[in-house]
Amino acid sequence: MSADAAPPDQRDQHGAYGVSAPRSLIVAARTLGREECEALARRVLSFATADETRVTINSGNRGNTRFAVNQISTGGDNYNATVSIRSSVGKRSGVVNTNKLDDASLRAAVQLAEQLAKLSPEDPEAMPELGAQTYAESKGWSESTASLDPSARANAARAITEPARAAGLVSTGYLETQAGATALANSRGLFAYGRQTALSLTTTVRTQDGTGSGWAGATSHDFARLDPTELGARAIDKARRSVDPVAVEPGRYTVILEPTAVGNLVQFITFAMSARNADEGRSFFSKAGGGNKLGMKVVDERVSLWSDPLDPEAYANTFSGDGLPLTKATWIENGVVRNLSYDRFWAQKQGRAPLPFGGTVRMSGGTASMEDLIASTDRGILVTRFWYIRPVDPRTILYTGLTRDGTFLIERGRITRAVKNLRFNESPIFMLNNLEAMGRPVRVSASEAGGPGLAIVVPPIKVRDFNFTSLSDAV
Repeated sequence: MSADAAPPDQRDQHGAYGVSAPRSLIVAARTLGREECEALARRVLSFATADETRVTINSGNRGNTRFAVNQISTGGDNYNATVSIRSSVGKRSGVVNTNKLDDASLRAAVQLAEQLAKLSPEDPEAMPELGAQTYAESKGWSESTASLDPSARANAARAITEPARAAGLVSTGYLETQAGATALANSRGLFAYGRQTALSLTTTVRTQDGTGSGWAGATSHDFARLDPTELGARAIDKARRSVDPVAVEPGRYTVILEPTAVGNLVQFITFAMSARNADEGRSFFSKAGGGNKLGMKVVDERVSLWSDPLDPEAYANTFSGDGLPLTKATWIENGVVRNLSYDRFWAQKQGRAPLPFGGTVRMSGGTASMEDLIASTDRGILVTRFWYIRPVDPRTILYTGLTRDGTFLIERGRITRAVKNLRFNESPIFMLNNLEAMGRPVRVSASEAGGPGLAIVVPPIKVRDFNFTSLSDAV
């Protein structure tokens, strides 16, 4: 519910607010604290009669500001607190979600979840609820993000729109902020709590005639780490340099991928690292003849990939949706597969410890600057980012997509002209086997939707034989 449309005060007897609270009260209670979540979870569990019950509480706010044609077009803020109740009766389960937090509504939700559980078919892979666990404290909370109001978001937008207008260019963009808490509790004594902030700011700047387009974006948990002025300047520069692009023949090229483009593709490797899919022969990580590729070299030995919820550049929550603690996990080390992701059922079946995906991705890097990568290239293509990325073959992690908003030809160690966009058919696995050089890893905005997305830290890279299959005249 929009805070502006909220009706009069409807606090329940415990002082908790549902979505009907007035605007001033919703803002004050936008993120529930640990003690509030513990109290709310105890209330829900007190109504439960099922064999096992899990309670997930999400609360927080999301704000956004869009700008187009060098002016703010829309903005919005929403606040909510939801309770998800999972009731299990034997191997049957039912789930009900509600954002009404009074006793009568919570009791009704619990009763409905239990009724649904009894009607549901048995799940042969159902796992019992976990007991109490120990978790590291979540670190990804920033007051500079949590307190960012519409006025501050407007100022960030103006840091881009005003220079673009002054330059005779047209800017568009999107700023989204998130601040919230997640709590998890169950009938076996487990309780977990963590709060996180996240934001992203992306902008596309175009020339008045529409022939040139430049993009820049950044994401973080901390607004103080973002520089809207710098992002705008970068997009403006690319827009100016990308006018009057020329066509080049499709084919295999040496490419320099800026960090965003690297993040666009590398994230798909970790998404594909399900042990079950590999063991059942359905993924790149399936081994010929059976089994998986644990212990096998799959990419260049300079490449390592890992997840760490306490990474200071890419914080994430420290527990999974079913309550497993999340810690640092190395997926690929020096080119070799060290771990695959095991859910609790498949881990038990295979006699291994469960290992959930940690919600972040970091790739190793090098020391080369972008200038170094360009200067070392006799002929190649510089890519700012990819978009409209779609899967082609999960067995090779093959994807297709298009370059966008800043694609340039490199000749004899320097950028010489803009080129028309190109469609690619490429796998990040093939790409990382053709690696020539890497720069310093940075946090990137790799979500096509423009929101914060997955926390990704990757370097710019130079690779050979990147496969472009056709031209695209679209700017």
